[in-house]
Order: sequence, then structure tokens, then C-alpha cells
Amino acid sequence: MRNFPSITVLAISTLLASCTTQEKEKESTEKQAFPVIELTEQATTLQREYVGDLEAIRNVEIRARVAGFLDKVFVDEGQSVKKGQLLFRINEGEYQAELAKAKANLKSAVAEAKTAELELGRVRLLVDKKIISASEMELAKAKLDAAKAAIEEAQSVQTNASLRLSHANIRAPFDGVINRIPFKMGSLIEEGALLTTVSDTKEVYAYFDVSEKEYLEYIKKRRQQPGHRSQEVDLLLADNSSYSHKGKIETMETVFEGNSGTIAFRARFPNPDKLLKHGATGKVRLASAVTDAVLVPQKAVFEIQDKNYVFVVDDSNKVKMKSFIPQSRIDQFYLVSSGLEPGETVVYEGIQNIRDGMEITPKPLSADSVLALTAAK
Repeated sequence: MRNFPSITVLAISTLLASCTTQEKEKESTEKQAFPVIELTEQATTLQREYVGDLEAIRNVEIRARVAGFLDKVFVDEGQSVKKGQLLFRINEGEYQAELAKAKANLKSAVAEAKTAELELGRVRLLVDKKIISASEMELAKAKLDAAKAAIEEAQSVQTNASLRLSHANIRAPFDGVINRIPFKMGSLIEEGALLTTVSDTKEVYAYFDVSEKEYLEYIKKRRQQPGHRSQEVDLLLADNSSYSHKGKIETMETVFEGNSGTIAFRARFPNPDKLLKHGATGKVRLASAVTDAVLVPQKAVFEIQDKNYVFVVDDSNKVKMKSFIPQSRIDQFYLVSSGLEPGETVVYEGIQNIRDGMEITPKPLSADSVLALTAAK
């Protein structure tokens, strides 16, 4: 009678173990269903984004050519100006005095030259009459040459004084917008001091760096299309909004940067509304058509140690992990560079519940349905 409870416990344990084993065998015989998609080649547009620095097509520093007190400021920061418009005036008194002195010196030099010329005529007459020696004529000619040289020197001084006087009035070199003005009226300005900068922002340059591989792709594409001289690009502003005007790639630098291995491209964007400013930043979006792209849904991809994997379904409906190398991302898809081929079937959803070598029941999805699902998300 004492062994009866032990026998009962043993029987119950055996029964539970038998049920558990049967359940596991039942689960193993049931194949779980997973949605799958067949990889195909399709045409798509590959978009690459690059950080771009925006610069006005002309941005010039306005510096003082002469020193003096700033008498007048005719413009304000942010104001639009026209070519030749007066911007600043430095006190002219000192330079007017220099010009007046230069004019007086020129008149004196002209008078001395006239005197030397008359003296030469008189000496020539005396020499002809053999009253004085011929050496006196040579001396008179030398004095006249010296007087003429003095005239040229005085003319040069006068021109320089006139130029310095004109530099006291600073004018706009082209149509543009005035930037910051660090000096106010009454400030003592030194020669070479920065008064402001003028930016011509009717159009704006966007400079962005491209890798050597992408540079070669661009060059090959342009050579394949001889009539295609420039490629249109889009601009994303700092708030990720799209700029309303498209730009065109105009040129590129001739040297790759040694540290980064990139080369700078330059695109030109129209700026009729003056929205873009010199020194701003944005993202240049470069689009290129790909006719034989193999796209893998991002939902079907998982990472292990910085490598990308998918579960590929074979003919016997068994899954196997397979790595691939993505070229880039397009919306909710990876563009395959290598590792996967058209015609292969991959598990689209539920990859977290799959083990390598597991047999499943595939539920095929069409490419259109996958595109609809990703678009909805």
C-alpha cells in the first residue's frame, strides 16, 4: 500500500511526457505558412543624395582702398543694390588736398619745361653764331628732357591722387544683395578693411562630393548619350522640403581629394525668389535610371555582424540563409549589388520565426502587391 502513490505519480508523468512528445511531433509535421516573393529584374530610378554647400554665383568682399573716417553709409544690410550704386563714402578732405597739390606740381613742371624749351632756342641761336660752344646746347637739351620727365612724373602723381580720391567713394561692383556691415558712420577705417560683402544670388551654385565609383558611372552615362550635356538634379532644403526648381550639373573639379577619395561636382540652380542664400546647405539628389535592377524588400532582410541576409526558399520549400551585398536603398527596398539572382524566392515576412533549414509552406506574393504594401506603410 505504501508504493501506491509512487506508482500513480509515475503513471501521470509518463502520460504527460507522452502528450508533450505527441504535440512536438504534431508541430513538426505541420508546416508553417510564410509569404514569399520571387526576385525579378525591373526598371527603377536610383536616387543618391549628397550633402551640398550653396554659394552665390558671385560673392565679393567690399574692402576700403584708402584709409579715413567713414562719412556716410548709403545702404543697409540685406538691401538689393545695382551695379555702380554708391555704398560708402570715406572722408575726402585729405585726398582732395593731395589732388590739388598734384595739379599744382603738374602746372609747375609744365612751366619749367616751357622755360627749358625757350632756353634751348636761345642757346641754339648763340651756337649758330658761334658765340658759345656746342656743349652749351647739349646742356640745354638735357635740361629740357629733365623738365619733360618731371611733367610725366607730375601727371602720374596727379592720376594717382585722383584715383585715391575716387576710392573714397565705394560702389557696388554688380547687381546683388548687401550682407553684414561691421562699421558704422564715424568709424576710422584702415586701408584694406572689410566693409561688407555683395552676393549675386539670382542663381546659386551647389557643390557636392562624389565618390570615384559614382564619378565613373556618371562619365560613362554621359558618353553613352553624346547629346546629353548636363544632368538635372533636385535639391532638398535643410527642412527636408524639396526646392521647386531643378538644377543642372555644369562641371566638376579635376583632382580627387586624397583623404576622402571624392571629387567635387557643381550644379547650378535658378533662384528667382531669392530663397537660397550664400553659405546655406542642402542635399543634392541625383537620379539615374536602372533597367535591370533586382530589388529586395527591406522587410525580408536581417543583419548579422554587419552583413545582410535573407531566407531563400528552395524547390523543396526549405529555407536557407543567404547573404548579399546591397548597392543602395530605394524607399523600402534594397538594390542588390551581388549575392542574389533573379528567379530566387525569398521569405517576405515573419523571418524572426524561421530557422535555417526549416521547411515551410510558401504563400507567393506578386510584385505589385508588395509594392502596394510598402507604399501604404
